[in-house]
Order: sequence, then C-alpha cells, then structure tokens
Amino acid sequence: MQKEGFKSGFATLVGRPNAGKSTLLNAIMGKKIAITSSTAQTTRHRFRAVLTRDDFQLILVDTPGIHKPHDALGEELNESALKGLQDIDVVAMVIDASQPIGRGDEWVAKQVAACKARRICVLSKTDIATPEQIAAQREAAEVLMTWDAMVALSARSGANVDAFVEEAVFFLSEGPAWFPPDMQTDQPMEVVIAEFIREKILRSFHDEVPHSIGVAVDNMQYEKKKDLQRIFATIYVERDSQKGMIIGKKGAAIKRIGSEARADLEQLLGCRVFLDLNVKVKKNWRRDATQIRRFGYGEGA
Repeated sequence: MQKEGFKSGFATLVGRPNAGKSTLLNAIMGKKIAITSSTAQTTRHRFRAVLTRDDFQLILVDTPGIHKPHDALGEELNESALKGLQDIDVVAMVIDASQPIGRGDEWVAKQVAACKARRICVLSKTDIATPEQIAAQREAAEVLMTWDAMVALSARSGANVDAFVEEAVFFLSEGPAWFPPDMQTDQPMEVVIAEFIREKILRSFHDEVPHSIGVAVDNMQYEKKKDLQRIFATIYVERDSQKGMIIGKKGAAIKRIGSEARADLEQLLGCRVFLDLNVKVKKNWRRDATQIRRFGYGEGA
C-alpha cells in the first residue's frame, strides 16, 4: 500500500564528459551502479537508477557526456544523451565547480533550456574547488539560463547530495511507483558486468586504448552448491597492437584487469566469482553503427 501523497518521476543528469554525473548517481544510490573514470566517454549507456523511499520513487537517468563527436560511437552517445531530455520531470545539469564554464557547457545549457522539465543546476566537485571558484561558477551558471534550483555538492564526500535529492523530489508530482521497490537499476546484469570490466581497463590504460574497447558478456553460469558465479566475457579492440597491450607481458595486464573486476563483481553479486576474459580484434568497430548497437552502447542500450 502506497503512502498518501507518494511522489514519483524521472530526473535526467546531463553535462559535459567528466562533470561528475556517474559519481553523483552512485552517491545518491549509496552503492556503485555506474562506472567512473577520468576518461571521456566512460559512460556509454543511458540507463536508469531507481531510488525508492516510503514517500517517493525518483528514477535517475544517467547519460553519456555531451561532446563534439569524432566517430559513429560519439554520435550515438550524443543522441542517447539528448534523448534522455525527453519526457522527464526534472533535468539536472552537472557543472564541474573546479573548472571554468566553457563553450561545451554553453552548448549543453542550450539543450537544457529548450527542455520543458524543471531545471536544477548542480555545481559538482566542491571538495576540490575553492570558495572563490564556487562563487564564480554560481554567477556564470546564472548567466546560462534561469534555474528552478541550484545545488553545490560533492559526490565524493557526500556533502549536499541529500539536498539535491530533496530538490528533485520537490518538483515531482504525486504518482505511482513505476518500478518494484527493491529494483535499483533497469540495466540487464550482463551489461552492468561488462561495464565493470571496461572500467578496470579505462583505469589501467588511461588514454592509450580506452575508446577502442568494447566488452561483451558471452555466458554466465551460477553454481548454487558452491555459491559461485562463472562469467565468460570478451574484450574487443580495434588493432592487434591493442590486443597485446590488454593481455600484457606473460598475461600480466589481463590478470590484473580480471582480479580488479572480480573484486567489484563479488561485491555486486554477493557471491564468489570466476571470471574468464578473452581478447579479440574487431577492426574499426566504433565506426560501425550496427556494431555499436550490438555492444549495447548509445541507443542500442
């Protein structure tokens, strides 16, 4: 039985790459659902996280960072992010408080200003910004458009994260719970697992190969007696040289990736995990829209 006055609705997080959208989503949910790294295009899916409390259900839509695309993958991610602005109740534009507002932010702001939803400006990363930087960002953000609310927060320290949730919920209307109360994301588990593996590659290799990486879970087998989840996945790269980098000398790199991913996956799944990783070359997959959607990126998600 739903509480009287129960509110529900959708809030989309948008912004430039590395603004802190996924880190904020994880802070709101109190657990790791979206992967994070300092690499642009870390988020390749538009997916929903569901925060349910006694008096509301807030569905948060995390989107890829909006940027100038250089290939079919970039175009697909931009399209996915912009579609996240359709049919929502609240749009939260996340702006890095430690970096000056630039043309990229201005372009994102134009898309947000055209949206009919209530608009919240989120000044993120206040833990690494000075009070002077935060004050300057407030003034610069107010020039971009008229906001319904503005929140300065730090997803890493947790400062003011609850305040953002309160602001978003304030703008929701009374309505039903759209998802079961125990559901935290609409992403298929295979996609979440593939993303956790990709995150470890992004963090290990930084700018050397990350955009050329795609990950697909091929098979999953759960052994109830052993409480063991067996996962078989393939890492796809575009060139043979990249395959060698991912495997590493005597397999050292792929072992490290597997070990780090397994630790996260055991926490996610709540059981022991056996992870088998293979590496294959699929030339120029980022330029092939069909292949991009096969990986589940962008609108293929």
